[in-house]
Amino acid sequence: MPFNQPLGGNEMPRFGGPVTFMRLPSAASAEGLDVAFTGIPMDIGTSNRPGTRLGPRQIRDESRMLRPYNMATGAAPFDHLQCADIGDVAINTFDLKKSVDIITAAYDGILSHGAIPLTMGGDHTLTWPILRAIRKKHGPVALIHVDAHADINDTMFGEKVAHGCPFRRAWEDGCLLNDKVFQIGLRGTGYGPDDFDWGRNNGWTVVQAEECWHRSLAPLMADIRAKIGDAPVYLSYDIDSLDPAFAPGTGTVEPGGLTIWQGLEIVRGCAGLNLIGGDLVEVSPPYDPSGNTALIGANLLYEMLCVLPGVPQRKRG
Repeated sequence: MPFNQPLGGNEMPRFGGPVTFMRLPSAASAEGLDVAFTGIPMDIGTSNRPGTRLGPRQIRDESRMLRPYNMATGAAPFDHLQCADIGDVAINTFDLKKSVDIITAAYDGILSHGAIPLTMGGDHTLTWPILRAIRKKHGPVALIHVDAHADINDTMFGEKVAHGCPFRRAWEDGCLLNDKVFQIGLRGTGYGPDDFDWGRNNGWTVVQAEECWHRSLAPLMADIRAKIGDAPVYLSYDIDSLDPAFAPGTGTVEPGGLTIWQGLEIVRGCAGLNLIGGDLVEVSPPYDPSGNTALIGANLLYEMLCVLPGVPQRKRG
């Protein structure tokens, strides 16, 4: 099978063509693919502003301006990886618990073909069922979690399944290598120190947003790479990790967040890791009519593609 290339802007105007990620070919399944772009149009796990069910479609639309070659890193992912957009997971929009099982089953299928899933969300609940499927394929994994919130609540309104709980559930399910879990960008108000310290007490590394202000995150990522080594690693990127000045289109905004360039440093800093999957979640288009939040999300997903194993990079520095 020839390598799939995005539809170029000189073949079809950017405002036309297929509404797939980067206007890639669509596929019915992950069979024969190295990378499967997948949407999970879900917001039934949200606790504040809804709208993330519209995230995958808007991310795909805003990805139309992306081109195949990364001018910053020298990565040309489509020259090395077979990629396609396999559409959306058909969740049960009236039942969050059933949707969690539907997601795990869908990702069992993706992983059975040996493809790396890159996911467009959707609220952050979805990362837990994806990690359940990944554990069956890869065992416990390292985690780089970029977010304003720790998402380690035991319950929300008495429920164990919600977008504030995925990493507590993943920990309970044995999905994580606790000494190789890194949470970056956490900030804002809380109910007490345990909101962030619960992870620390379980061996996780928590880097609060204030530690990132006014500095490059390249040294942080070098340290993270050294600590993760060759372990399989999953990257979960919540768009609300960015300051709302950059990404207002999300459900639970917190001031004092990361900059776009710090977000790029984090993702590009994953080059060289054994990245076995990633997601970009919590884009809520109704709260950003400009589309810029989804556009940033599309660019971060492209950057994840560029750092997957098998994609050469220019030497750092």
